[in-house]
Order: sequence, then C-alpha cells, then structure tokens
Amino acid sequence: MVTKANTSKAIVIGGGMAGLMTARVLSEYFKEVLIVENDAYPTGPDVRPGTPQAFHPHRFTARGKAVIERLFPGYEQDMIANGCPSSLNKTAYFMNQYGTLEMKYDRDDLKFSRALLEWVIRERTAAISNVKFLTKHQVTGLLTSPDGSEVMGVQARDREQSGKEKALTADLVIDTSGRSSKLSGWLTDLGYEVPEPDLLKVSLGYSTRRYKVPPHLTHLIDEWDVINIQGQPASGTYTSVFSFIENDTAEVLLARPGGNYPPTDAAEFESALEQLPSPKIAELVRDFEPMASPRPFRVPELYCHRFEQMPQWPQGLLVLGDAYCIYDPIFGQGMTVAAISVEILETCLQEQHAEKRPDWEHGVLRRIKEAIEPAFWLNCTADLRWEGVEYHGTDSSKRNAFSREYMELFLRYAVSKPDWKFYGLYWAVNTLSVSPRNIFNPETAVQVLTASDEGRELLSGLTADNGKPVETILEEMLPRFPESPFELVRP
Repeated sequence: MVTKANTSKAIVIGGGMAGLMTARVLSEYFKEVLIVENDAYPTGPDVRPGTPQAFHPHRFTARGKAVIERLFPGYEQDMIANGCPSSLNKTAYFMNQYGTLEMKYDRDDLKFSRALLEWVIRERTAAISNVKFLTKHQVTGLLTSPDGSEVMGVQARDREQSGKEKALTADLVIDTSGRSSKLSGWLTDLGYEVPEPDLLKVSLGYSTRRYKVPPHLTHLIDEWDVINIQGQPASGTYTSVFSFIENDTAEVLLARPGGNYPPTDAAEFESALEQLPSPKIAELVRDFEPMASPRPFRVPELYCHRFEQMPQWPQGLLVLGDAYCIYDPIFGQGMTVAAISVEILETCLQEQHAEKRPDWEHGVLRRIKEAIEPAFWLNCTADLRWEGVEYHGTDSSKRNAFSREYMELFLRYAVSKPDWKFYGLYWAVNTLSVSPRNIFNPETAVQVLTASDEGRELLSGLTADNGKPVETILEEMLPRFPESPFELVRP
C-alpha cells in the first residue's frame, strides 16, 4: 500500500538482497515497484547463478540486522522455521598472530546460508501488493530524455523469447545489480564524465565446504558459534572460519588474498585444514559427512566507484549495494552496507517528499558514499598487509601505510593484554556498528602507540623534526570519517 506519496513507478535493477530491501522501501513511496532480475528465481532456498558468492558464509552484523528487522519484522521466525540455529551463549573462538580469545556469544543472532536468507526476504517482498517481479530479463541500457539529463526507464531483453527487447518506463531507476553492473558504461555512452574507481588489486580466493552433522554429534551445534582462525600475512597461512547454518549443516571456509588460492580438491582442502595454526576446525569436521567438494570463489579486485564526485548526474537514477562498491567477503560487511544504504535512501525519500529539492539524486549518492567509505577503507587496510595486493586510488600511500601499522598495533594491544574493551571496539568498528573515529583519534592512538617498542618507534618517526604537537600530527595522519552514517536512522 502506498502510504507516503502517489508517484507512479520505480524500477529496481537486480533482485538480490540489496534490490529486495530497496524495493521494500520504495513500496511506501511509489504506486508500483518493478524488480527486473536477470535470473529465474529458484522455487526454494537455492543458490542462483547471479550470486556466485552465495555459497560462501554470509552474516548480518548487529547494524545490518537492526535495519532488516525493521524493514521485515518477524522475518527471523521464518528463518527459525527453516532450521536456523541461534548463536546465543555458544562459544566463539578467535585466533590471530597475537594470541587467542574465547568467549560466550551474548547476542541472539541466527546462523544461515545466503540462499535461505534471500529466499525468506524475497517471499516477504513478493507479498507486498505493489511490488512486482520481471525475471529472466537482462537490462541492456537506460531510457533517457533527449538530452540525457533525465533517466526515464530501462531497456530490457527477454532472455527466453529470442532476445525480444522492451522499454520499461519509470520515475526512478535504482541500480542494485551488483558486480555485473554496467552503469559506468551506460553513463559514459550518455556523455557523462565518470571518474575511475578506486581499486584494490586483491587476487582473493575462497573455498567453502559444507558438512552434514551426524545425529550423534548434533550436540556440538548447541556448543559452538564460530571458530575464526585469521590468516597471518607473515607466514602466508589461510584464514579459516567454521560455523553451523540451517538444518544440521556445518560450513568451513578457507580464504587468502594475494593470488595464493585455497584448494578446491577435497583431499587438499582437508589437508589445508590440518595445517592451520590451530587444530580446532580440523578436529571438529573430522567426523562430519562432507556434502560435496569445496566450491571456489575468486575476486580479482575490489572497486569503489566515485559516482558522487561526478560534476553532472542524471535525474531519476540512483545506485547502491555492490553496483557502487564491493568488499572482501571475509569481513561480512556487504549486506550490512547495503542495508545502511537502503536506510539512507529511505530518509532521503522522506525528506524529498516533504520538500522537493533540486539535484536530489546527487545528495543521496553523497550520503550513501559516507556509509561506503569506512568499509572499503577497512578492507584496503587489512588486505594490503598481504604480499601481492596493490591499491590504485585517491588515498595517500603514506597515510595508508601508517593506518595499517596502527591497526596491527591496536589489535595486538587488545589481544595480548587482553583488553576486552579495545577488542570489542575493534570488532564494533569492523562490523560498522561505530565509526572508525572511535579507534582513530589522537587520545586512543597515543595509548596504543606508547604501549610497545614498535609503537613508540612509529610515533617517534612521525614526530622527529616535525615541530608540531603529537596530537596535531596524528590528526593529520589518521583517516577522518563522519559519525552520521553510523547513527541508526529511524524514518
């Protein structure tokens, strides 16, 4: 039901998680919302071709979960009905080069496959009366006004009827087509100046294997939440993550940046688990039943577009989700950033409905970019520790190098003491629950840097022959992020 406006139609390109959340918000502002999806949707919770990353572990952080619970209240009951276990009061084990931490997980979060989550959210979206789906159609271009200043719909090709093309008109088009997005090329063809994206040449490889938990071992599902053994750049070891998902299934991931891809051969995969710095994962899965061979996923590069910097942007067009920026999946930030972006879109629609503003779309892009920047920056900072990873973009290489060293020292400080407050803050920043400014501020930096010989040496190198107070130097070196994208919006 349209409750806040009577504009006629919006089109969403792509029906993945970002597209479904976007359609849910648009349904309150437009008479009709049409999701144009390249794939034929499966009839149940199965992986579809348009989401090649879907077989690998997915999660919502606390921030993303809060958004989706508000948009789709009660969706977790559907997940539980499909066999999803909870994390509450189960053991979470973390290991990195500085030590190990083990704790009871204190939040009631569900563990699930991406296929199940998307199916549940798609079913709920399909139940919205003014949301329609056009599947098996590929969007091939934008329909615009004669001068190209306004997008008025899309051109779509039917993938089944001998490539028959059709024009679909709309008042607003939002590209949520993910990694397959052609938006940069379409804008260039229309005569717009499109900046080169920031790139992280990451050569990232994933392999994931799933196991059936035998009946006599299902008690382990009640004991364990996650085992996270972080890869160590100095020795080149893989990152490995173990957890349970729905229907008595365990999943294990191996990942590494830098072009040294984890194995997809079953025997080699099991051998790699045995060689991890901790035997915990290998010991747990030894008596499980492999469901299939490991599945690979490769990411040559991460990109972050700079659409918000374009001097001109067409009316009636927006972009969000992986079509704007993609991330290293190991950090579990992609769906959360999409949820935050959708929430920003919702706020902007509310403001535009209250008071029409020129160049509204440009403003939306800038505000979404404020949410994107911290996640992409955190990815770059973490992955640039690995040999073979290269950054090509607008950030200062000197500041990037300092940030990498500082983040390593921060993590070591939190784990080796251990300092639970700092470790919690480290994860709160990496899960986008709070702004990186909570870590990157002069007071915290001085505390961390003066706690070790390496930190004091780094600090001394900054202050030598500089003549400025240390706080001023740190203000110049530390990245700056706004607080606003991290404040939950409640339209």
